[in-house]
Amino acid sequence: MTMKSIDEGLAIINEGKKELIEVDGMTYRRLAIRTHVLAPPDDLCQVAQKYAKPLLQKGDVLFFTEKAVAAVQGRAVPVDEIKVSLLARILVKFVYKNPGGIGISMPESMEMAVRECGRLRILFAAFISAIGKLLGKRGWFYKIAGYRVAAIDGPADYVIAPYNRCVVLGPLEPDKTAQKIADAVNCPVIITDINDLGGQILGASSQEIDRLLMVRILKDNPLGQSKQQTPIGIIRPVR
Repeated sequence: MTMKSIDEGLAIINEGKKELIEVDGMTYRRLAIRTHVLAPPDDLCQVAQKYAKPLLQKGDVLFFTEKAVAAVQGRAVPVDEIKVSLLARILVKFVYKNPGGIGISMPESMEMAVRECGRLRILFAAFISAIGKLLGKRGWFYKIAGYRVAAIDGPADYVIAPYNRCVVLGPLEPDKTAQKIADAVNCPVIITDINDLGGQILGASSQEIDRLLMVRILKDNPLGQSKQQTPIGIIRPVR
């Protein structure tokens, strides 16, 4: 990671990431902001006020990673505290191993998916997924299981401690959480689930925010997903 002087202050441009991106003829700056390692009892509004508010300008959109939000909500579960059921051990054998992350491809993260989704729903999702595979289609499992399963992240050596040994669940009430943060900093806020292969917007402080546009602006994952320690950032249109 490198430190780069920005006209409004000091921001982090993560190694291998670009500050600018052009979408539909419009150029956007993506400013990554380094924080301390977020965990309970941190307050997301206070984090935004401390690290981001001094940099915010009119037209900006503030974004938080879903892992940071979930971690502060106490939804990071140490792997060694997860008792894996037989159902989870069976289901995990059929999971597609996504190169973008662990997801639910390990028994412990699958167990948490079962708990989040419920046995009946996850079995139905697995059944529909099997049909999809026969038709050459992927992603049906998560459409049935829902975002709270799709957003689950498993442990990995490249993740910052202590989350390198945790299963991190999806954030609770992402729209309401985004709105609460937005009220605290007087700026639109989104909660993102972005990795190096793509992603989605889990929460937005306003229905007027174009979620598909936000995904396109962040498609190269400017905050990174390793040990950058930049869980928040700013999207700024270039005038």
